[in-house]
Amino acid sequence: MAADGISPNLVATPLRVAVVGAGAFGRNHLRVYRELELAGVSIELAAVVDPNESARSAATARFGIPGYASIEQCLAACKLDAASLCVPTVHHAECARLLLAAGVDLLIEKPIAATLAEADEIVRLARELGRTVQVGHLERFNPAVRAVRPLLNRPMFFEVHRLSVFTPRSLDIDVVLDLMIHDLDIVLSLVQSPVRELRAVGLPVLSHRVDIANVRLEFENGCVANFTASRVSTERVRKMRFFQPHQYLSLDFARQDLLLIDVSAAAGLDLAQLAALATAAAANPAILGAQPTPGMSLCKVPVEPGEPLRLEIESFLYAVRNHTQPIVTVEDGRAALALALQINDAIAAHARRTGL
Repeated sequence: MAADGISPNLVATPLRVAVVGAGAFGRNHLRVYRELELAGVSIELAAVVDPNESARSAATARFGIPGYASIEQCLAACKLDAASLCVPTVHHAECARLLLAAGVDLLIEKPIAATLAEADEIVRLARELGRTVQVGHLERFNPAVRAVRPLLNRPMFFEVHRLSVFTPRSLDIDVVLDLMIHDLDIVLSLVQSPVRELRAVGLPVLSHRVDIANVRLEFENGCVANFTASRVSTERVRKMRFFQPHQYLSLDFARQDLLLIDVSAAAGLDLAQLAALATAAAANPAILGAQPTPGMSLCKVPVEPGEPLRLEIESFLYAVRNHTQPIVTVEDGRAALALALQINDAIAAHARRTGL
């Protein structure tokens, strides 16, 4: 079932799809496309593209599809309707240019591009050529994020943590473009207000790029958001908490959990007390449904489980098939990149001021 509730397998003509890039991300895209194909979705996994012979050969052997060393070779050999672009970020613009010109709709892994100029080129080409381009901000399709949207009521304070252990993956970009950009995209989509003020600090730890960063944003509508991202942590944490009038919501991306604390105006609890209650409830689910304070209720919001990548790809295929706007548009991808690059500029300015 697609993210918008309509199955993409209601038509007979299969969409021919390819995956460009057979690394860790690409292999997952290949897996999901094949699973959807076997489940009866009207698609055909047609090809994989990767200049690395070893990665390409492994993918062709596992999925039984042709492999090509370049996009040009692939386009010359087969007709494609859509493709997932899972190459390193520095190659996004070049690959997107070739595929869009050939009439191929794209799912581009985040971030959309390495620079704002490249992102602008992808936006322009998508518009001029009338192609569907969805940006792979995967957490938009996390079931807990989808469950939180109907509950929005002017969120005014966010606290977001995304921590990961160190791996050699994605070291071509810093932690802001690697990890934090997920949360920047989500908060931008929830707040729907321009950023008024930005403060940021970050440090390289185990790589030559920033590996840990903390950011504070204030939006024009008064909302404030604090972000912490690290790829040198000893634990994995993917959590977002936010406060809105008379409510506190705690979301765990990894567990796909959403906790709601509803407080009447008479209860008089402040944000710190709400946060403490949310933490206690997450650690001890037995207290859910209890009334520890008059005027306050705690509940675990129902979340329909699902694999975010599969939901993302289903949504992409639906947009391609029906020529509709994808849930994460090319403009959304550009906005998240622009904010991430602003943050990196602020981190660099802070480092210069402090002599780091």
